[in-house]
Amino acid sequence: MAPLDALAAQWRARARHVIFDADFGDGARHRAVLAAWRADPQRPRHLHYIACAEPGAAQLPPGFHRMAAPPHTTLDLLCAAPAAALAQLDASIDTCLLDGMPAGIAWVRALARRCEAGTTLGAAHLEAEQIAALGAAGFTFAPAGPGAYLSAVFASRRPHAPADRRVDRPAAGCASGVEQRAIVLGAGLAGAAICERLCARGWQVTLLERHPQAAQEASGNHAGIFMPLLARGDNPSVRLTRAAFLYALHTWERLGGIGAAIEGAHCGVLQLARDAAHAQAQREIAARAPWPQHAQWLEAPAASALAQVPAASGAWLFPHGGWAHPASVCAALLAACGARLAPRYGTGTLALRHEHGQWQAHAPDGAMLARAPTLILANGCGALELPQAGALPLAPVRGQVTYLDARNAPALTHVLCGAVYVTPAAGGIVSVGASYDMDADRALRAASQHENLAGLRALLHDANAGSDAPLRGRVGFRCVAPDRLPLVGALAQAHCAGRVERLREMPRQDGLYGLLGLASRGLVWAPLAAELLAAQIAGEVAPLEANLVAALDPARFLLAQLRRAAQ
Repeated sequence: MAPLDALAAQWRARARHVIFDADFGDGARHRAVLAAWRADPQRPRHLHYIACAEPGAAQLPPGFHRMAAPPHTTLDLLCAAPAAALAQLDASIDTCLLDGMPAGIAWVRALARRCEAGTTLGAAHLEAEQIAALGAAGFTFAPAGPGAYLSAVFASRRPHAPADRRVDRPAAGCASGVEQRAIVLGAGLAGAAICERLCARGWQVTLLERHPQAAQEASGNHAGIFMPLLARGDNPSVRLTRAAFLYALHTWERLGGIGAAIEGAHCGVLQLARDAAHAQAQREIAARAPWPQHAQWLEAPAASALAQVPAASGAWLFPHGGWAHPASVCAALLAACGARLAPRYGTGTLALRHEHGQWQAHAPDGAMLARAPTLILANGCGALELPQAGALPLAPVRGQVTYLDARNAPALTHVLCGAVYVTPAAGGIVSVGASYDMDADRALRAASQHENLAGLRALLHDANAGSDAPLRGRVGFRCVAPDRLPLVGALAQAHCAGRVERLREMPRQDGLYGLLGLASRGLVWAPLAAELLAAQIAGEVAPLEANLVAALDPARFLLAQLRRAAQ
């Protein structure tokens, strides 16, 4: 292990210190560094520890994972081989701990690309080939005798060193010295989550909501379900949901817990297979990517016993899934902001102006409601009413949920999912839904209820389920992008001069960001999406792989248009 007194000397007088550890192992090195950081009165205000871990370590699946950590520290576990992890890491590293780095030099160039002048390196052992490659990449090693701990300092990149092929990533966020004030539009799950993440970083935030209270649009349903997502391919939606699900569980626990500070239950979710062919596909997924602590494939007998209804083709059990009342999640997030949050409700439709580096939000009567250098649109499809975001390819998708009286509904212990979902009773209500309609009708309608109840009957194998239910429920509108992924990041300028080929070349609107398009996964996606956006705004390390961050960039659609036009 690197001498901790030398490490402490490196981080003093810094606001933030970023450490890359090639091998997290059992966490002993991380614990030792944390102890040294706590004991040093001249420590940096924030310690960011990034470590590679084997997939399955700490019960984590592949990918990047931002973990629960003590105050003023961040822990990212990168469940990938070091070379692959470094290729996707968007960070400026201050200290490299290379004990446990695998043989070979495939990782050297990627490591050097993430170092700045003065970055230090330490390792108990490196191969001669690795020392030579690190030297060629810009590291200068201190003289060391046989068996001595190796140390080096990064001076600069060699002028003729080959540049690696970098992943497209958004423009850099604000520097750490910017004025830490922001305006957030929208008090649903997205808005509440980004308020909490910015306030946790010491920002002052003004929250503007056009309704009289929070969670009145898509976040206003009686119950929303949360569970992981599994599919044959490891596509961006699967990867995002996998990381976001774990991050959401940590977030809710930090806020007081589901079933305590947040209304809901970790009752588990059973996703029933449609038929034998669908079941076989799920078995193949289970064999290829087991995640037993969070996703378990059950054959028919076990699935039927848990579901309390026939599950002839088997089912996925998500034991840490369940349901939550979205409004109570919003309330817990906003309460955690404390005095740094200034909420204003009932604002009506706003007008936005950008003058002298400041965003201004004006009420319908022209009165200025808020002024700040940073503005975040987290108001779903309401963003399309604003000229600054009107070109975004977002669409409202109608969803009608049916509410059944619990006395006349099945007594379930788990959330069941198939063509519809059905929750256990809560507050005397069983929720069934939701329809997926491409119209703007806000009224409850019988056709959507019949669709929900038909799905319920098929799920329960009960031809009479809900047959006498009155028309009762709620209509909400999901905000959906064409690729079904959220929009997280700086908003692009509508018109670009010259040729633009990469996201990082895309001109952005000064200080304007979006947290939009959470579709029907707001409960799961919102916490991690907000952490990503807050990290971008504050100029910190992103909590996700660079290519996944790029897949969420709001400018991706405009870039695709520009590329097509250039062909």
